[in-house]
Amino acid sequence: MAAAQKNDPVVRDGIKVGLAPMAGFTDMPFRLLCSGCGADFTVSEMISATALTRGDGKTLELAATDPREAPCALQIFGHDPDVMAEAAASLAAGRPLAIEINMGCPVKKIVSSGDGSALMKDPELAGKITEAASRAVHAAGLPLWVKIRAGWKKGEITAPSFADVLAGAGADRITVHGRTRDQMYAPSSDNGVIRAVKEKVGSRAEVFGNGDIDGPESAIRMIRETGCDGLLVGRAALGDPWIFGRIKAAFAGGKVPPLPTKEERVGAATELLSAVCELYGEERGVRDSRGRAARFIKGIKGSASVRDRLNHAETEAEFREILSHLL
Repeated sequence: MAAAQKNDPVVRDGIKVGLAPMAGFTDMPFRLLCSGCGADFTVSEMISATALTRGDGKTLELAATDPREAPCALQIFGHDPDVMAEAAASLAAGRPLAIEINMGCPVKKIVSSGDGSALMKDPELAGKITEAASRAVHAAGLPLWVKIRAGWKKGEITAPSFADVLAGAGADRITVHGRTRDQMYAPSSDNGVIRAVKEKVGSRAEVFGNGDIDGPESAIRMIRETGCDGLLVGRAALGDPWIFGRIKAAFAGGKVPPLPTKEERVGAATELLSAVCELYGEERGVRDSRGRAARFIKGIKGSASVRDRLNHAETEAEFREILSHLL
């Protein structure tokens, strides 16, 4: 794996590399694991602003953080400026790293309610939401971030003009996923869109890039091609939290650590299992760990049959015993 050269004018030591928010995955146990592997910061799962202002217990659970984890930003979604401002103020009182507004989620059940990337079709409303939330968050002395996509649909790249509105409305950081809503997670993310946003926004807000970062090479390429201020790693970290350490070593021009061993991967899956069971209880913890463990063991000889057995495991002890067969 290539490291950046010490004299590289684009890639420099100190670039922040964070864990992107992913529903069902970036809860406290996984954020803790990524923090220990080198993530500079993390972002929570999406939190419904409406549910939060109504005091929903499960929603409050999503906002829980741990002092042992890297600084964590809390991400909210919604489309009512007043509700978003109230939710942002409520979460800001807990002193997270930042409050982030999701204007990029492409999932149907989110956009059908006018939330997530559906807001990219209405820059005026997006600006009002950002302005209202920024007042609340800035009053608490915290930064406001916004997550967006390249645009609503292929062929209509609106991210630069949309980001311009957000920066003018008080966003301190804009994270750009280089695909449109209808592209979901394929084809490849477009670094050119991220560069265009950076050029449009200038120094008014930080611009972070997200999409298809799967190791040092793609991370270096994104920084070099976009000039963005930092990166977020998403799906590639789900079975490989060590990716943060490798990317940061490459940025520093040092020796890049090797890929994790089979023992490290199984060990991390087991560690995460314990943390999830401790937080949610054994029944839910085992259920939630099936998909998580599958990502850690993918490609290991015998993993297909082990994965099938994990899908039928009912206790933490049984889950552990099945995983041990890979060692």
